[in-house]
Amino acid sequence: MEKNSHNTVGKKIAGLAQASCLLLIFLASLLSGCDQTALNSPYSRAESEQNIIYSSFSERPKHLDPVRSYSSNEYVFIAQIYEPLLQYHFLKRPYQLVPLVAEEIPVPRYLDSAGVTLPENAAEDKIAISEYEIRVRQGVRFQPHPALATDEKGNYTYHNLGQDQIARANKLSDFPETGSREMTAADYIYQIKRLANPRLHSPIAGTLGQYIIGFREFGKQVESVTKQKQQAGGGDKPYVDLRKIPMEGVEQTGTYSFKIRLRGKYPQLVYWMAMPFFSPMPWEADRFYSQPGMDKRNINLNWYPVGTGPFMLSENNPNLRMVLERNPNFHGERYPEAGESVDVKTGLLRDAGKPMPFIDKAVYSLEKESIPYWNKFLQGYYDTSGVSSDSFDQAVQFSDQGEVGLTDAMQEKGIDLLTAVTTSIFYMGFNMADPVIGGDSERARLLRRAISIAVDFEENISIFSNGRGVAAQGPIPPGIFGHRTGEAGINNYVYDVVGGKPRRKSIEAAKELMKQAGYPNGRDAKTGQALTLYFDTASAGPDGKARLNWIRKQFAKLGVQLVIRATDYNRFQEKMLKGKAQIFMWGWNADYPDPENFLFLLYGPNSKMEHGGENAANYNNPKFNALFDRMKNMNNSPERQQIINEMVEILRQDAPWSWGFHPKAFSLFHSWYSNVKPNLMANNTLKYKRVDPTLRSKLQREWNKPIFWPVWSFLLLLVVTAIPAVVVYRRHERSAAK
Repeated sequence: MEKNSHNTVGKKIAGLAQASCLLLIFLASLLSGCDQTALNSPYSRAESEQNIIYSSFSERPKHLDPVRSYSSNEYVFIAQIYEPLLQYHFLKRPYQLVPLVAEEIPVPRYLDSAGVTLPENAAEDKIAISEYEIRVRQGVRFQPHPALATDEKGNYTYHNLGQDQIARANKLSDFPETGSREMTAADYIYQIKRLANPRLHSPIAGTLGQYIIGFREFGKQVESVTKQKQQAGGGDKPYVDLRKIPMEGVEQTGTYSFKIRLRGKYPQLVYWMAMPFFSPMPWEADRFYSQPGMDKRNINLNWYPVGTGPFMLSENNPNLRMVLERNPNFHGERYPEAGESVDVKTGLLRDAGKPMPFIDKAVYSLEKESIPYWNKFLQGYYDTSGVSSDSFDQAVQFSDQGEVGLTDAMQEKGIDLLTAVTTSIFYMGFNMADPVIGGDSERARLLRRAISIAVDFEENISIFSNGRGVAAQGPIPPGIFGHRTGEAGINNYVYDVVGGKPRRKSIEAAKELMKQAGYPNGRDAKTGQALTLYFDTASAGPDGKARLNWIRKQFAKLGVQLVIRATDYNRFQEKMLKGKAQIFMWGWNADYPDPENFLFLLYGPNSKMEHGGENAANYNNPKFNALFDRMKNMNNSPERQQIINEMVEILRQDAPWSWGFHPKAFSLFHSWYSNVKPNLMANNTLKYKRVDPTLRSKLQREWNKPIFWPVWSFLLLLVVTAIPAVVVYRRHERSAAK
């Protein structure tokens, strides 16, 4: 028994030593075979040196239909797929509209009420109709798509599917036949009609309905036809062929031309023409996706777009990844040949005149947390990255003069940093309909100004945004016409001018305003009771709690008791709509680079409480409103600037907002990623980007070398430990044989 046990142990030890040797040989062979990709690469070896951009998304895009989409996380995809009539020049600043599919930027023709043509400088009150004639390029084709597939007789392959065929389909690729055709003016007209369809709930339908002649009437006709089809047994969502219903203000004048007629003057229309809302939509796609049962299987435009742009969505798996691939039918576009003078120095014109796009594919992986994304960026597996608060100190440092730069670790990797003040504003709003904080009394006005001084947004930017922001002096961000720099742009009600720069007034100055308002030391002079104000928010979580504590401390400087009323987002939205919130935080991103897009946030007829508009503060100053009506449709000029100056001064005096700040965007990118320039208006910038996949693969291998010495050490220790036992075992075997 003892001998057998000894033999068994010896055999196990010998086997273990042999296995260790085999494992050593295996690891050596593994190391020799991993010269193409790092072992921890999340991508396949076949992709290691392909012309691919790698990025991520954090939440599923809800709408990929350009009639509905209005979120930045959706525009990441659809702006590469769909082509509106115009686009923003990639390099030139200030932002400049240029043609995309339109042959030129349309110039309006003005008519009076009798139909007589007016001069370009005609007074706005004389203009009854603005008429835009638009010509689109020839030879532009839609991407391959099942909706456009036809048989040898020209009949559409998938327009009359049976329910059993639809029931077997789980994704668009289950319809293997695809087709294409040339885009024409009719496809843009069809999309404008879709914008007016009330069943599609376009977020800009209300705005366009104010101007495009017959827009609202068309929507009513579509609704009427839809109900008739439903009553006739056409299902809940019957197909309505919008081509058969005319819209008075939109007329096709040729195969590649059409006309839009507006009431009055509305120069901002050309900005909407640069957004995916104004993209061509083939009626065939509407017909294909409207078949009963398709929507329930997520086979619709919100999942599977169909466009003419440089890319098409080849994979939509929002729980894993989304992939854009080069559109084989893309009509072609060339990189800009001109830009700013600095663009030559930074190499942004190296590709001037070259055909785009420069990449074949863009892979977006789901990353719900910022830390895993950041780590993969440092490993070289993502090409670009923002800078979150968690990674800020690791990436960014400030010089003694306060200049922003990269840490040594980032510079050693060849990572570059770009910063840009965004065309956005975050502000603290006061409900002007509230009896305490609102109204146009001097008492309330002084109270709002005192709070505006006390709420130190420079401190807020430093604590919560790592210094990534610029304190606002009014509602218009830098880069938008009407924004003023230097001393002329300083809000003298909140700041003193020191050395030509703004310095927030002292808390003593704010307390003096409180005293003048009848609230000495934060108490009502008449009743002696402490002033209590209410801050409404949907903020939650640890970070939200810290921000709310900070806000409470700002009011405490004035002796004001601030009560936080936190609720869920739906309840918060309801309170805002009903005018029940007293003080709140709100924000706005520019739709287009025009001051009207910010000043309308304080225009009386846009009151959220009374009209459901974007004037969340419910501010209503008749003088401001009258100036807005004069300014909104003017061309940029010294006269328009003067009116804006007067409007901003009224706002600073009334203080319906504590002006908050304009965020500053920080963007990091690797040395192999080029043609990078912040463009806060354009969304279709993927086509300009270039990567060097060979350099990327090389650096990935250098940065992700496997560390095998602990494994080697363990196995070597195992072998050394096993040697005496093996020697004893073999001696025992030889003696037994003798």
